Amino acid sequence: MSKNKGARIIITLECPCRNLNSEYKDKRKKGIFRYTTTKNRKNTPRRLELMKFCPNCNEHQQFKEIK
Repeated sequence: MSKNKGARIIITLECPCRNLNSEYKDKRKKGIFRYTTTKNRKNTPRRLELMKFCPNCNEHQQFKEIK
C-alpha cells in the first residue's frame, strides 16, 4: 500500500491574461494557459501566486491559484 501524502494538495495556476482579447495582435495564440503544481495546505493556507512564463503573452506573468 502507498503512503498518504499528508497535507500536500494539487493546485492549478492560471494566467491573468485570459480575459484580454484586444491585445492578441502581436501575441502567439489565443486561449487560457495553466500550470499545475502542489502546495502544503498547512504552510500556505492562502491562495498561491507565482511568477511563471505565459506563452500566450510571451512574457512572465503573476499566475494565481484557482479552485
